[in-house]
Amino acid sequence: MKRLISAGSLALALVIPAHASEESKTWEASNEAKQFVKETIVLGMIASPYGTGWTEHEQLHTYFQRARDNGITGHEMTLSAADMTFETLLEQHYHYRAAMAQQPENYQIVNETRDIEAAHIQGKTAVIWNSQTATILNGDLKKMALLKDMGIKSMILAYNDIFRTGSGQLAAQNGRDIGLTAWGESVIDEMVRFGILLDLSHTGSKTADDAMDYMDENYPGVPYVYTHSIPAGLYANESNATPQGCYRNIPDDEAIRAANSGGYVSPTFTEWMMDGVWPEDISPKQAADMIDYYVKLIGVDHVGIASDDMFSTELVVDFATANADLYNDGGYMIDAFNRGATGNGELAKILAAITDDLWARGYTNEDLAKIYGGNKMRVFAQVWEGKPPDVFLQEYPERLRMRGEMEELFFSR
Repeated sequence: MKRLISAGSLALALVIPAHASEESKTWEASNEAKQFVKETIVLGMIASPYGTGWTEHEQLHTYFQRARDNGITGHEMTLSAADMTFETLLEQHYHYRAAMAQQPENYQIVNETRDIEAAHIQGKTAVIWNSQTATILNGDLKKMALLKDMGIKSMILAYNDIFRTGSGQLAAQNGRDIGLTAWGESVIDEMVRFGILLDLSHTGSKTADDAMDYMDENYPGVPYVYTHSIPAGLYANESNATPQGCYRNIPDDEAIRAANSGGYVSPTFTEWMMDGVWPEDISPKQAADMIDYYVKLIGVDHVGIASDDMFSTELVVDFATANADLYNDGGYMIDAFNRGATGNGELAKILAAITDDLWARGYTNEDLAKIYGGNKMRVFAQVWEGKPPDVFLQEYPERLRMRGEMEELFFSR
């Protein structure tokens, strides 16, 4: 039975074997940390569309059952990335939903924050859809209303390369950051209209800065986020770091701007992005270092977590090889794999150990409740439901109390 925390707790060819989150190490942790994770709303982020990360329904069922068993409440889940069309989105959506339809009692599609709480109480997986590209609109802004009705909760403007909206991070590193376009501005207008969260992960710095300028000027008070981005500053002085750094990692000033908007930044425990640091398995300390770096930079109220699980490194490498124009990184990712990077620190296997590490650094249960899910819940309520953050924070203690009563009823049946 899950127990809630108290109301005060929230104010590609490669020469190594194909490893990914499914084969990642399970780290030892205290029983207290394991129990804390189970009692707390934990929201991660995975980025594995069908065919790129997983191919069999059983992979999803095994992964999400392990997550549920270890207290992971839900995940922001990528349905589309790169240069995908609306039709491809529908196909991706179908494959995920077809798998989940085999076990409908285990999944809760999220439309509002109360669905996340319901999933937590009932021991289900909260499903929060994300798109890493705006190309799924097929050039038709009216499709944004359909995306809203499908449950798309966040969207990235540009992935790796140059798109009609602007440039991704890889294009930017290659000197081709065109900035936010007029079409990109129109896409943002519709995202704000329909309550879809602007995600700036994978976005080139000029395009991201332009998008943040546009948001700040036209929609002050509406937060934007980085759902899965490693802090570039953490690795800048590593002895093996590349001169330009990993193109997926974001500079400090972008994280600060996201926090100033009221949003959050979630570091992803993805080994190949840890520039110059490629262990066989990312350790709890290394994951905690990312969290701690961001907390010191932007404050505990603006940090989340993400795992960015790939399921199968082999499939990811195959996809990158087949889409060489989108992954023209001079061999950076493949080299990282060959030099020791494998997959990810899967939350179900590493988060309790991270908890022990963060406790040792002086983090409180209230701090961790915010980082593991509370900060995201606040932003979600603001963007999806138009609820000011102070109203959400005022309501939340009472909602915690009511959830506790509902848990008692649910599990006493």
